[in-house]
Amino acid sequence: MGKVAREIAKLDVDKLIQMLNEALAEEWYAFYQYWVGARVMEGPMRSEVESELLVHANQELNHAVMVADRIVKLGGIPILNPNKWSEFAKCKYEEPNDPYIEAILNQNLSGERCAIKRYEEIAEFTNGKDFSTYQMAITILDEEIEHENDIEDWLTDIDRMREDLKKLKL
Repeated sequence: MGKVAREIAKLDVDKLIQMLNEALAEEWYAFYQYWVGARVMEGPMRSEVESELLVHANQELNHAVMVADRIVKLGGIPILNPNKWSEFAKCKYEEPNDPYIEAILNQNLSGERCAIKRYEEIAEFTNGKDFSTYQMAITILDEEIEHENDIEDWLTDIDRMREDLKKLKL
């Protein structure tokens, strides 16, 4: 963060760097959760959902890049060791032990809801104080909300398909 930017920032930059490192760890988890889930997933609509989960994975990776870049611009150091991710992340990685599409989607939905809270917290912390970080947080928050919506739609479609199959059996 430049000299003037530090002077006008009305926040604890060290606390913000900590928050961003927590978000960074969570983005790496989210990337991997989407990426590996897309590969092991089984069940109805797998073909359609798989490609979208990979798009989400790439967006999560892009979020990690944005957050890491912001940490550096603030004068901090992004988490250097992946073994530290679990110490930083409040949104946890859920191993996809059950490959059924609903289980995978529910794990990702849980992650997205946690991410929404994370970026809302960062946006509130920086609003009117650090415009660059605020804008980044809002941009990422927007995508996380879109991911939540996509997942909810797929789960609704699966429920509808299940109900339609029940009607056919009657």
